[in-house]
Amino acid sequence: MADNTYKAVVRYAGDYLFVGIPPSGHAQVMDANGERRSTSTPIENLLIAVAGCTAFDVESILRKKRQDVTEYQVEITGHRREEHPRAFIGFDIKHIVTGRGISEKAVADAIRLSDETYCSVAATVRPTAKIVTTWEIIEVADAKASTVG
Repeated sequence: MADNTYKAVVRYAGDYLFVGIPPSGHAQVMDANGERRSTSTPIENLLIAVAGCTAFDVESILRKKRQDVTEYQVEITGHRREEHPRAFIGFDIKHIVTGRGISEKAVADAIRLSDETYCSVAATVRPTAKIVTTWEIIEVADAKASTVG
């Protein structure tokens, strides 16, 4: 049986900087000084985590579906509450898939599987944040857009 417990440590390094060490052991510096912007903040890390989680899933599924993807990126916009705690209340996620002969059904299915089954980060934030997902497929010379949500 897999161990479903994760432990991380965050240490204060001085000057409003913190070092987080996740289970992988790869240290990550975080900056609590919002004006300095020397590295990411925890809320920015959450934004990247949501996008990264679905990106990992979708890329893997498209590869398994033998789609000829030459470039892939995810754009994410997070919407936060005005009052404290300034939690995310919504995310707009756009998958941009570039390649040759990409099947719109394959992209839609990959995104649906990530949204509904695999992306644990999205599953974690979904109870309090609405997630709207769109995608764009870019062929060699043209693009067409679709929406899931």
